[in-house]
Amino acid sequence: MRRLKWVLWSSLLLLALLWLLTEPGLRETQSFFGWRNLLVQLSGILAMGCMSLAMLLALRPQWLESWLDGLDKMYRLHKWLGVAALVTGIVHWLAAKGPKWAVGWGWLTPPEKGAAALQQPLEAFFHSQRGTAESLGEWAFYAAAILIVLALIKRIPYRLFHQTHRLLAITYLVLAVHSVVLFKFSYWSSALGGLTALLLIVGCWAAVASLLGGIGRQRKVVGSITGLHYFTDVKSLEVQARVPDWPGHQPGQFAFATSSAREGAHPYTIASAWQPEDPLITFVVKELGDHTAELRDKLRVDQPLTLEGPYGRFTFDDTRPRQIWIGGGIGITPFLARLKQLASQPDSPQSIDFFHTTAEVDEQALARLAEDVDNTQVRLHLLIDARDGYLSAERIRAAVPEWREASIWFCGPSGFAKALRQDFEALGFPVHRHFHQELFDMR
Repeated sequence: MRRLKWVLWSSLLLLALLWLLTEPGLRETQSFFGWRNLLVQLSGILAMGCMSLAMLLALRPQWLESWLDGLDKMYRLHKWLGVAALVTGIVHWLAAKGPKWAVGWGWLTPPEKGAAALQQPLEAFFHSQRGTAESLGEWAFYAAAILIVLALIKRIPYRLFHQTHRLLAITYLVLAVHSVVLFKFSYWSSALGGLTALLLIVGCWAAVASLLGGIGRQRKVVGSITGLHYFTDVKSLEVQARVPDWPGHQPGQFAFATSSAREGAHPYTIASAWQPEDPLITFVVKELGDHTAELRDKLRVDQPLTLEGPYGRFTFDDTRPRQIWIGGGIGITPFLARLKQLASQPDSPQSIDFFHTTAEVDEQALARLAEDVDNTQVRLHLLIDARDGYLSAERIRAAVPEWREASIWFCGPSGFAKALRQDFEALGFPVHRHFHQELFDMR
């Protein structure tokens, strides 16, 4: 999370700093409308910078995963960039429209227009297109603002989110044209102009790729469902698929699965270890919304299933002598995959304590879990809320006295993770290095 915040704020600060170094009018401007024009330029640059980076992340570039610690973290940054683009975009819109309204209401006196300066042919052409660019940009801003707000409202069904969110690529292309025409012409010859041009080129390329269905295309393979099992008491569906062309995965990674083109791809953590000689992949899907609740009735054995991935860096890869696993509810899924891998690697160098806490109980599911654990050296600490109470950081430390030597791997509710992080951090545990959490919230 610290790295994500660093990327967000450093991107904004870099653009702002370059603007400060480039804009000559900062020392000379004294009028209200002069400062207003500067604010319009700065806010527009920041908004398009954020949108451009968000468009790049939407392509799920594999080369960024290692640096940003997985696609789940990249999507969190994508969300923050979207919010930053919305906020700076609103400032840009208010700065552009507000003074005009004030003049119309008689609150402000419009500035006197001086003699037109000599312009280069390209600059003169851009100037002649300002009215069109302003109108297009205004309507594209309204559309983008609505689409970003829709993406942030989690009560909106994923199907609608999937179908509407792609429209942001169109609004971005329109806003890119708006930006090129209205970007202060003298900026183009500066470092700010070069960086802005690069961001717009990358953003336009990402937008076109998105509209043409290029997101994740090279990482998609087609398989077929070979087995379905429903765990009634925990309302979870186990889906097993044979995927001969799957490139393989590490325990803890996830994939996007598409069973219906209309519904689109949904991310699911893989609950099985990879065996090339027997290319099967298992997902365990909890009923958490309209789509997941319908899968039990819609999926069939032999039905085609498109997978894209693998993604994620929640892969249990560290050099600490101990590991503490914490799986809350359906957050048990990545640990199931790791258990199955450890069963074939009995000489694991790490000592592992696995805490699984759940409010719902399915005896068949727990029996499977116990069987998986018995095939390894992992120590299972099973807590059922109604019987054992809630898991806390204090209970974890009591069960694992050597907790300072461990790394913590958490998958579960975000509020629970936050409480654990704060508790361990208060006692000096280096959470930024050794508390690993999957941010499996893609919206």
